Amino acid sequence: MRVGLLGLGRIGAFHAATLAAHPLVDELVVADPERTSPYGRPGDPFESDAVVIATPTGTHAELIIRACGRGIPVFCEKPVAGTVADTVKVLEASAGNRVQVGFQRRFDPGYAAAARAVRGGELGELHRVHQVTADPAPPPAEYIATSGGIFRDCHIHDFDILRWVTGREVVSVHAAGANRGAPFFAAAGDVDTSAALLTLDDGTLATLQGSRYNGGGYDVRMELAGTRRTQAVGLGPRAPLHTTEGPPSGERPWPDFVTRFETAYRDEIDGFLTSDESLCPIEDALEALYVAEAADLSLRERRTVEVAEVRR
Repeated sequence: MRVGLLGLGRIGAFHAATLAAHPLVDELVVADPERTSPYGRPGDPFESDAVVIATPTGTHAELIIRACGRGIPVFCEKPVAGTVADTVKVLEASAGNRVQVGFQRRFDPGYAAAARAVRGGELGELHRVHQVTADPAPPPAEYIATSGGIFRDCHIHDFDILRWVTGREVVSVHAAGANRGAPFFAAAGDVDTSAALLTLDDGTLATLQGSRYNGGGYDVRMELAGTRRTQAVGLGPRAPLHTTEGPPSGERPWPDFVTRFETAYRDEIDGFLTSDESLCPIEDALEALYVAEAADLSLRERRTVEVAEVRR
């Protein structure tokens, strides 16, 4: 199989190494105007059997549509596009083509085990969910200015995995935020500290917290409480937590998202190359984006927002 890779930034470089080592990939063609890779040769990625897109957000929609126009299966890092309207356009233009969106938490062993526990009834009736996503340090100011805000850029992963693990839809969001760090967040109309209460379509309540300044390390967790038991994801020895009930594990906390989800990133690429169906279709990415849009609107208008309000 010949695979084309567009974008050789941090995650693109990781995908390049993964693709080059995959037994199904005979040739890797890479394209990036500023970088090269030891794992592939320069060329036209669209003259390939499959395409992986890891370029800046603003280019995703055009590249997906271009690949689909040639009938090439596409893997694209999130988001599909910067807006709901553009995401809907890509969805319509990609009809009949296989497109997988890069929500890697679906391939993390912990989240996958939690999904099986929920679907298998091991938790009993699910009553509440709690999620945390906290970065150890903020991204550059120039990134924040074009990121779309913390709910679209960061917490969209939480929204996707909440839907995937529980099998439920979010019907309303009440979000809040604060600026506790650098002034460039407020200058971009964003916040660096976030919280939200989400109501699912069966009445389950989900809470969410986030930060761009979690000095202890990269912290991503999920807690699902049911009538039979509570299931937690992300509480391993490398979780950046200290407890008063005992000594720390002694292991180095997760430093960043690539290290934390290294296995998941590899497995999502393997799933893309080996599956005949999309393991995270554009329709799912759009649903997560609707929740992010509702959360952002709630933050700005200081009220509970029904997800139906932002649907198109």
